[in-house]
Amino acid sequence: MKRRQFLQAAGAVGAGLSVGFPNIWIKDSSLAYAADGEIKVGVLFSLTGTTAIVEESLNKATLMAIDEINAAGGVNGMKLVPVVEDPASDPATFADKARKLVVGDKCVSVFGSYTSASRKAVLPVFERRNNLYWYPTLYEGRECSKNVIYTGAVPNQQQDEFIPWLIEQFGKKFFLIGSNYIYPKEENNYCKTLLEKYGAEVVNEEYVPLGHSEFSSVINKIKSTQPNVIFSTVVGDSVVALHRQYRAAGLDPEKMPMASLTTSEVEVAAMGGEAAAGHFTSAPYFMVHESPENEKFVEAYKSRYGADAVTHFVSEPSYFQVYLFKQALEKIGSAGDITPENIREAVKGQEMIAPQGNVKIDPKNLHTYLWPKIAVAKSDGQFEVLKDSSEWLEPDPYAAYSNQACMEDGLKET
Repeated sequence: MKRRQFLQAAGAVGAGLSVGFPNIWIKDSSLAYAADGEIKVGVLFSLTGTTAIVEESLNKATLMAIDEINAAGGVNGMKLVPVVEDPASDPATFADKARKLVVGDKCVSVFGSYTSASRKAVLPVFERRNNLYWYPTLYEGRECSKNVIYTGAVPNQQQDEFIPWLIEQFGKKFFLIGSNYIYPKEENNYCKTLLEKYGAEVVNEEYVPLGHSEFSSVINKIKSTQPNVIFSTVVGDSVVALHRQYRAAGLDPEKMPMASLTTSEVEVAAMGGEAAAGHFTSAPYFMVHESPENEKFVEAYKSRYGADAVTHFVSEPSYFQVYLFKQALEKIGSAGDITPENIREAVKGQEMIAPQGNVKIDPKNLHTYLWPKIAVAKSDGQFEVLKDSSEWLEPDPYAAYSNQACMEDGLKET
């Protein structure tokens, strides 16, 4: 056969496969997500690098939920198979690993990310491939994507009760300190809106690089401005350094406490209870929360990862979002119908009793109804909840932008 004849024959076969037998290809394409009794899911949390101090626990909570589901029979008889990748706290690596999980491994969903920088890095992958990313972290809002399920708190769910409470308890002068990326800056923008509303003021606003560990200049500015509250959106290893240096400088949390949206039990464990004691955090979940569901969650986590292991307000949604994913799959039913798009539609309005309380995916914006709480850190490494919301709070990812709202058909001007 001459080369031209071979190419023509090959082209005819290719055309026959793609046009003459469409049902075979469509069926195979859909079943790729749920083949041989298995459903592959990606797990994309940093196990190394500056944010591994937090993200390792998110990885653990996710894998624990997957193992629990499989041990109970899986989903409609199918087993969840986690494909774990380490993006090493680097946004570019997050994007590369996300692409591998979606394109190479054909995962039907991926659970991942702690920082907004990493979420922003992977977002184009999921939107381009119409896949689904499950993001468990508190974040700044101002995002409206059909390819992300957001199970962490947005600004209104952490600050609406926290800021007026801090003003009432301590005073109106706030010093804002955060890590230098989008999340702290957007949270601080919302904080400043609330401070203005309640007649308070910002005496200084500082940002430090991710992984920053030298806070002497910040401490000096705190001493000179004498704020009533130090509002912290510092993340990762830097939280530990900031608290230890605050304490070493002789500053007093009874006079000017740090009030954080990002300091959880895992950071407290790393810095030591004495460095954390007397400072405040606002979040939907704390390890000491009393409920049968949380008792079961904490007991299982400690049994699996050790008596000293702690749960916190990002590991908890990392855990419960896997169960919401399971409920969506059960609603879909047939293995051949399991696709990212069908999962997204099935999860809208899904509810479950999580360790923090009953949660629900808002069908309009794919964010989650949560239970705000305010707590103070104790020297034993745990928190004491001082204020617990009487009802769940609707997520408003555009609370800082009164002219915009995330709706089911996209971002709308209001």
